[in-house]
Amino acid sequence: MSQYASWIWWLIVSLGILVTFHEFGHYWVARRCGVRVLRFSVGFGRPILRRVGRDGTEYVVGWIPLGGYVRMLDEREGEVPDALLPQAFNRKSVYQRIAVVAAGPLFNLFLCIALLWAMFVIGKDDFLPLVGQSRGVAAEAGLRPDDRILAVDGQRMDTWTHVQMALATAAIDQRPISLEVLRGSGDGATLRLDLASLAETPKPATVLREIGLVPRQFLLPPDVGGVAADSAAARAGLEPGDRLLRIGSRDLRSWDEISAAVQLQAQPDSPLAVVYERDGSRRETEIRPEYAADADPPRWLLGVSAPQVEVKHDALLRYGPLGAVGAALDETWRLTGATLGILWRMVRGAVSLENINGPISIAQYASASAQLGLAWFLSFLAMLSLSLCIMNLLPIPILDGGHLLYYLIEMVKGSPVSERTMIAGQFVGMLLLVSLMGLAFYNDILHLVST
Repeated sequence: MSQYASWIWWLIVSLGILVTFHEFGHYWVARRCGVRVLRFSVGFGRPILRRVGRDGTEYVVGWIPLGGYVRMLDEREGEVPDALLPQAFNRKSVYQRIAVVAAGPLFNLFLCIALLWAMFVIGKDDFLPLVGQSRGVAAEAGLRPDDRILAVDGQRMDTWTHVQMALATAAIDQRPISLEVLRGSGDGATLRLDLASLAETPKPATVLREIGLVPRQFLLPPDVGGVAADSAAARAGLEPGDRLLRIGSRDLRSWDEISAAVQLQAQPDSPLAVVYERDGSRRETEIRPEYAADADPPRWLLGVSAPQVEVKHDALLRYGPLGAVGAALDETWRLTGATLGILWRMVRGAVSLENINGPISIAQYASASAQLGLAWFLSFLAMLSLSLCIMNLLPIPILDGGHLLYYLIEMVKGSPVSERTMIAGQFVGMLLLVSLMGLAFYNDILHLVST
């Protein structure tokens, strides 16, 4: 399956599941409240599949998989026979209408919890929060290689995913945080990470790099993956598979330290002492780096390439069926707080609108998570379901939250909002929604072009 075909397929699968569950919430509660449902549609546009149930409801799958709707009997949308008036949505009490409208987002919330429960029962692979390298702000805070991050601001951290989420939120607020770490020596320490010193507010996906943290699992070993013909490394006798231990006076722990050691110590017509390991034995040689003046930027070269190393997960989040319930609720609470926090910071202007993702980004994330395994895909679906819940509860006319706002106003004033006001609100809501969708598509296209 090609990359683009994979994106499209997993987008359809993801949105199909979430939209179906969302609309089923409206449908199920409407039926329990005695409302006649005329159409249950997943997708928009011309129907691909169509069936009329015994209850008279038309079940449809549209060819545009970017949403769905439940159409109910309503006097505002057409003439209703007298015999069917008790089944009209507009004839139901305000409390029943609230229940019907709120059911969609709430079903998405329940789905989020259920998906996270299944994820924890299956077990999700991840990475232990072990520090491989620290530079910049992280190094200034005292983080060292082999430190394990135990907690951020008192909140337990089990994986790098949790650490990244916590650091991203704090970085947006540009506030200092406390870190509880376990040293490689076995000693504990409490550190203060000052994120107010960051020059720019980092994106959540790049926050670790901006802070100066490299997970230990992503450090390439200082192994020679390949040797270019007639290069400085070839003349020095280095071979693929050799592990470089020292260049000059600098010990090496990872691949990216090789270039740093060479650039700092290389001099014209002056060899560098190299200590390396081959087949379990320690060896020494001398190497004369070549200066590439036409490189961008100009630099000293050895003529070696990085090794091909498979990054393996070393953490597994797994619980029994009962323990997974509490873990799923905790994770839902954590994700809800993070999502609402991001939305509020967008409103305040603390977070760039570049973080608003559209269907292209969703398709990419869906495909990537599916390739990582079932547990990661369930985690992605859970986050997307929660986002759909929160988005639909926003008090924007045309969304569920806008209708709920109308009903709350009706409860306060004792009468429904005027039709004129509702039409005006729908128009404003449509403009706002179209604007948000346009911005999301724009961000998606910029991301595609820049990668």
